[in-house]
Amino acid sequence: MNDRLKALADAGVSIWLDDLSRERLNSGSLRTLIEDKHVVGVTTNPTIFAKAISDADAYAETVGKLAAQGVSTDEAIRVITTTDVRDAADLFKPIYDDTDGQDGRVSIEVEPTLAHDTAGTIEQAKLLWEIVGRENVFVKIPATKEGLPAITATLAAGISVNVTLIFSLERYQAVADAFLSGLEQAIENGHDVTKLASVASFFVSRVDTEIDKRLDSLMGTDLEDTAKALKGKAAVANARLAFEAYEEIFDTDRWREIETVGAKPQRPLWASTGVKDPTYSPTLYVDQLVTQGVVNTMPEATIKAVEEHSEVTGDSVRGDYAGDRKVIDDLEKLGISYDEVVQILEDEGVAKFDASWSELQDTVTAALKGAAK
Repeated sequence: MNDRLKALADAGVSIWLDDLSRERLNSGSLRTLIEDKHVVGVTTNPTIFAKAISDADAYAETVGKLAAQGVSTDEAIRVITTTDVRDAADLFKPIYDDTDGQDGRVSIEVEPTLAHDTAGTIEQAKLLWEIVGRENVFVKIPATKEGLPAITATLAAGISVNVTLIFSLERYQAVADAFLSGLEQAIENGHDVTKLASVASFFVSRVDTEIDKRLDSLMGTDLEDTAKALKGKAAVANARLAFEAYEEIFDTDRWREIETVGAKPQRPLWASTGVKDPTYSPTLYVDQLVTQGVVNTMPEATIKAVEEHSEVTGDSVRGDYAGDRKVIDDLEKLGISYDEVVQILEDEGVAKFDASWSELQDTVTAALKGAAK
């Protein structure tokens, strides 16, 4: 096992792969990442599946059978994605058992077209949970305003949830409240909450992408030096402040009462941790977000970068929350609105997954038609 990846895991960071495909399952590459790279979970999203299913060879046999059955495009997508997730969940089951359900998790997302449909999200979350039929699965629900009550209702039904597309501190606090309410209702409903889990996926790199673009527009002005000093700082500061909020939320009487029946806290998960700006260290959003009890879900390229370059020197999250707040305050002084940025990022995140879903539908429709000839 690579020393750098082991050091990251030993520092309390669960390494999850942000990718899944039939090719990964069939070739054994996912198993190799588990055995050699300390990968202990998997996340998926519509973009990942759109890319995976575009590999016609890996899915040819399945698509042929589905075409012969005359299924619809959406039903074919559901069969393909839930089969991949189920098989991955079986692969990760020993890790799930060994870590008492903390790791060994595989995520599957509700359709992005439901991002603003509370009832539709709840219905599909229950359907996906039932179809996959594995207790080490997370159903991913976006942290839109309409997603919040769906998060509570899904947890209340005894279904583990990965809350995705979190950008703002205010929304993260609402997500944590939805989680606590869901657990309270699950307890009332008689569910075994020792089996119930959740992560809150806080998106990182996209914050810098949006804010750096605005900082770049200040180059050549009197504010250039200040703008340069703030580049590449906002995303990490934002994530660290989310962790500060996590510490506060899970140090309350409300949580302690829930915890008495064996419930586990909703772990922070760092998502979108692949670096978008090539001038930044490829491990920026790993090295600067190391602390006990978090997940970092990475594309394989980032895992490889950590293996080759990362230097874990201890906790890099706690200790300077005041400095992190100053980063956000200094951006506001430059006229860069935090609230505006995070709302744009949420809207774009939903739109990007919508576009990927459409691409996925087009790809599967074409494959079904080709197989039916």
